Amino acid sequence: MRYIDEFRDPALTEALLQRIAQLMLLMPERQQLPLQIMEVCGGHTHAIFKFGLDRLLPDNLEFIHGPGCPVCVLPMGRIDSCLEIAAHPEVIFCTYGDAMRVRGRHGSLLDARRQGADIRVVYSPLDALQLAADNPQREVVFFGLGFETTMPASALTLQQARRRSLTNFSLFCQHITLIPTLRSLLQQPDVRIDGFLAPGHVSMVIGNAPYGFIAENYHKPLVVTGFEPLDILQGLLMLLEQLHAGRSAVENQYRRIVPEQGNRLAQQALAEVFCLKASSEWRGLGEIAHSGVQLTPGYAEFDAERRFHPQAQQVADDPRSRCGEVLTGRCKPDACPLFGKQCTPSNAFGALMVSSEGACAAYYQYRRETA
Repeated sequence: MRYIDEFRDPALTEALLQRIAQLMLLMPERQQLPLQIMEVCGGHTHAIFKFGLDRLLPDNLEFIHGPGCPVCVLPMGRIDSCLEIAAHPEVIFCTYGDAMRVRGRHGSLLDARRQGADIRVVYSPLDALQLAADNPQREVVFFGLGFETTMPASALTLQQARRRSLTNFSLFCQHITLIPTLRSLLQQPDVRIDGFLAPGHVSMVIGNAPYGFIAENYHKPLVVTGFEPLDILQGLLMLLEQLHAGRSAVENQYRRIVPEQGNRLAQQALAEVFCLKASSEWRGLGEIAHSGVQLTPGYAEFDAERRFHPQAQQVADDPRSRCGEVLTGRCKPDACPLFGKQCTPSNAFGALMVSSEGACAAYYQYRRETA
């Protein structure tokens, strides 16, 4: 298949693996202290396990599975707020499908739909906006969830809502931003990360410059990377070449998609519609300053929290789960006492088992036989 097969070519894969192995031999100090590379995005995590890339690499090269799955880090208290809004009889509550199974203290959106709430899965916020146009007697709420990847679609939809005077449309905002969280990880003294594979889709929006502090202040190399096997291996090779040369820079492996400056139009829409919150909660990681967004005063009329006033909820994870330790590289998923026993994709206790992009879900799907 064009644009797929050429990025899964066996001969090119073998050549990259040989170059990676040769470079690791040139870094003998890593025999005792393995290199730890964080793949930030859940899409990378799943590609690594699906194609068995981790098993093809030298033993002294490890992946740390980062916090780049927005469903995994979605606090359970926010799900309870969704349920509270969806319980209003006049509300049509719209969400992406991957949020349906995430449980709060009072169940999931899927549970609430079974009990009669009007909750609908949409593929785009524009679908929700059309529902608002088609149902002027109802209140349509869209659950805005995700990083800078999905944030532009929410922003552009709100701009359209304003132009079309659709006052029965609103956004329940759970959009989060990646850069402050990477900074927070690097500030933790016992977290050891030697380099980063950064997500190509987020970078397509924000560009490469926002990662500069990682190389300049923390002296860690970072490579913006695509999601096919050859993308990941080439990105890894670029990281190793920097480490071997004693360099730290931001490089772009995914140039066929990611422009250096990102998407200017998307950035303008984000700046008009969203502004940073003082602090946001990340499931498994806790509160992180300036890591989430809210609507700007100019768009406050579309804020579902102002319209429905759901109670602020805080729900703690099961104390036995080790999600935060997995996200920071302190342990692997199968080291958690709940993994594969009480915690499975069909009965997820921990954040990283909730979504198909979570590290624990990937382990369960592709590595369960070795756990």
